[in-house]
Amino acid sequence: MRPATMGRRLFLTGSAAAAAAVAMRPRTAYGADAPAAPQARTTAGWVRGSQGDGFAVFKGVPYAAPPTGALRFSSPRPPAGWDGVRDATAFGAPSLQSVLPGSSEDSLYANVWTPSTDGRRPVLVYIHGGGWKLGAASMPVYDGSKLAARGDLVVVTFNYRLGVFGFGLHEDLTDWRTGYAANWGLQDQAALLRWVSRNAAAFGGDPDNITLCGTSAGGSSTWQLALHPETRPLIRRIVPISAAHVWAPAVGLTPADARSALELTAGKLGTTVAGLRAVPATTLRDTFDGLFAGAPATRQLASGREYRGPVVDGYWMSGEDWQSADPGLPVLSVNTATEGSFFTGPGSPSPLPTPTTDEELRTVVGTYLLKGTDQVPAGLADSLITAYRAAAVAEGRPTDPLSVLTEIYGDGLLRYQIVRLAERRAAQCPSRQYRMEFAHPVRAPWFGSPHESTSPFLFGTNGIPSNAPEFGNGPLEQQVSDTFGDLVASFAHGSAPTSPNAPALPVFAPDTASTLVLGGPAVARLAVTPKAAQLRAWDTAGWVPRPV
Repeated sequence: MRPATMGRRLFLTGSAAAAAAVAMRPRTAYGADAPAAPQARTTAGWVRGSQGDGFAVFKGVPYAAPPTGALRFSSPRPPAGWDGVRDATAFGAPSLQSVLPGSSEDSLYANVWTPSTDGRRPVLVYIHGGGWKLGAASMPVYDGSKLAARGDLVVVTFNYRLGVFGFGLHEDLTDWRTGYAANWGLQDQAALLRWVSRNAAAFGGDPDNITLCGTSAGGSSTWQLALHPETRPLIRRIVPISAAHVWAPAVGLTPADARSALELTAGKLGTTVAGLRAVPATTLRDTFDGLFAGAPATRQLASGREYRGPVVDGYWMSGEDWQSADPGLPVLSVNTATEGSFFTGPGSPSPLPTPTTDEELRTVVGTYLLKGTDQVPAGLADSLITAYRAAAVAEGRPTDPLSVLTEIYGDGLLRYQIVRLAERRAAQCPSRQYRMEFAHPVRAPWFGSPHESTSPFLFGTNGIPSNAPEFGNGPLEQQVSDTFGDLVASFAHGSAPTSPNAPALPVFAPDTASTLVLGGPAVARLAVTPKAAQLRAWDTAGWVPRPV
């Protein structure tokens, strides 16, 4: 659940306004022979970006007021307006976290790439991942220039509040204006969508044609925002990639534990929950994160064992993802072929010992299962190992301990719910749903097609210096990247996902060749759901919830 360039610790106005922006555009300070810097008029004021090859980009555009001081733990407020033309050539700071330098609570900024500020193009809003704790839209992996220029899209990335500042629940933090007391990062994402709806036309975008896309924690957010009555009307379709669907205790806090976490943090700091607004930001971050250090069995709180995403609060999240209704919007759902190799390969964000024998494998699988339960049922580790080995033998895949652990890890935490939610939709509400598995292999010492290996190929940043050693930058990688971008861009334009390099993709139907497998020498092919036999081992395991 990390953007590739951060290392493995990471891993979530109308046409009238456009006409006004063109008619009222102020003069620039450039000479007569120099190209004018692109400008756009947002609802808060004019911004001046920079011109690239076939695109314009605006960075660090405020979409909400800084959530600092008294506004910490408050619902996002509109940004303050400004006079003149604001420079928009530098990214805003990452949201406060423990990894990226220069992070700050003052981080609610958007970035926009557009082929032109004239026109009315589809808008692709992308939500970064990072386990609801890390990451930033400013990371080089998320450069939107290729997607915008090749796909004829307006591409928007942005930051949102993370960690204790973004995801939690406590009534003592109720916002006096809105009445909300939880999920401030999810509220930021909703505010960004409203900002895009009001300002897309100024950047050459169509406010009535917004596609929401995200990876990992960001993929989960696309799902939750598509379900919410405030934001669903703003979204035309969604592209959840490797969505980390929320379920407690593994991928979220229960409401009771969310309250307790803030109360315990306040107690350690000698203040009240409301008093946390006045605590120095890094002290608050470190104290809260300290509650989740060490093995889950040693902690005071039983949930939030792997990640701490949105909390069920009755409004911004009415239930865990597996309990909730389908969003009902057109969807292109994506997972990687080996989600788990992100966690079992070099630089894992939550490393486990590498098993080399069956006895070690049994022990490590048992430790992994403690991420989702207080006590592992007798025989569960053995039954999963047996089922995964049998499936691997039948399909001619490796059966060594590391390979088996990798498949179990990725399926239980991620792929099982992704596929089962797609199957539920196909059975209950057949509509425009497409499925894709990203299967392009990474380079040694990494292996498989790990979780979050999708972002460099979607954005076409696989070849930048920080990414190329893992993802490659040869002709095949370029073709895979072009194909991925084509599929998402065509979907955003309103068609079925298409590319000159891929077969026609039918609407997803289980047990038919309706999953597009992207990657490898063939580039793209259709298949029945890969490794379906593995997933059946979880149906009766009672560990990861099955969508209902």
